[in-house]
Parts: sequence; C-alpha cells; structure tokens
Amino acid sequence: MRFNKHSNLEGQHSFLSASQYQWIRYDEEKLKIRYKTIMAAAEGTRLHELASELIELGISLPLENKTLNLYVNDAIKYDMKTEVVLFYSYNAFCTVDAIVYDEVDRYLRIHDLKNGSSRASMDQLKIYAAYFCIEYSINPNDIMIELRIYQNDEIVSMIALAEDILYIMAKIRGFNILIETIKIGG
Repeated sequence: MRFNKHSNLEGQHSFLSASQYQWIRYDEEKLKIRYKTIMAAAEGTRLHELASELIELGISLPLENKTLNLYVNDAIKYDMKTEVVLFYSYNAFCTVDAIVYDEVDRYLRIHDLKNGSSRASMDQLKIYAAYFCIEYSINPNDIMIELRIYQNDEIVSMIALAEDILYIMAKIRGFNILIETIKIGG
C-alpha cells in the first residue's frame, strides 16, 4: 500500500493524538476543559513571544493597567533582557521572562508574565534568582533582589530574602548531584 504523505504534520501531535490517549475516557465537559487549558497555554506562549519582541524593539504599549502593557512597559523602563537562560547543569537550568542586574547598585530584578487565572507563586521567581546567583557566583547576601509577577492586570512585588535564595541554591546543587548519581546507577 502507498501511504498518503502529510509532511507538514510530521513530528507534530494532534489534540486527539494516540500518544495522549487519555482523552478516550473524557466526557464532553472534561474535553472542553482540557481543550481550553491547552489553548490558554498556547496563547500564553504567543503572548510571551509578543512581549519579548516588543521589549527587544523598545516599543512601549499604551499606559493602561493591563497585564501585558504593565509588563512590557516596565521591562523597557528597566532595560531588561527577555527569555534569558540561566544555567547550572543540564539537569538544572531555566528561562527567565525578564531580568536585569545592576552591577553598580548590586540590584537584581526579575519579572514574570502570567496569563493564567490561578494565582502564581513567588517560588518560581526565587528559583530564577537562585540560578542567577549560582551561574554568576553572586552571594544573595550581597545584593538586593526584587521579584515581580504580572498577572490579572496587577503587579505583585517582593524583595527576596537572601536565606530563601541560599536554601534554593543548596537544593539545586544537592539535587543535581543526586540526579548525576542516579544516572550512573547509584
């Protein structure tokens, strides 16, 4: 038999994919919820890409209390870099939405854009700060760390405590060693 070619779809998966077979047990309501969740995640990815592009180009948005506008305008105002990878090991790295470090003032600023409705946690941003401190050999006791989440047309901000960041740094290092030990059969 000669199979039809669908080269434009190779390597992709559909929503009703065989590899994500759990949908065969969904009722209509569960399918609707799952579909909306997947679409919201895709929209979030697109919003992050748009925000990053606007920030890179220095294109401010109208001064309105809308999540995207607040996030983009603040990132431009603070001369932040977007989608920055922070690396410790191949087991332990992350990508920060927006970050800047002022070496003179010793001030680290990390912003995170959220488009979902469930309340975000500052723990994610603390982890970003820990990766930054590890990669650049900076002691959290020696700097000020401001974390901001942009969500639901508001900004939640906090100054991170050095001991919280040091704790996460120790976890990253310790868990990385454990993962490496597991990889070699330990």
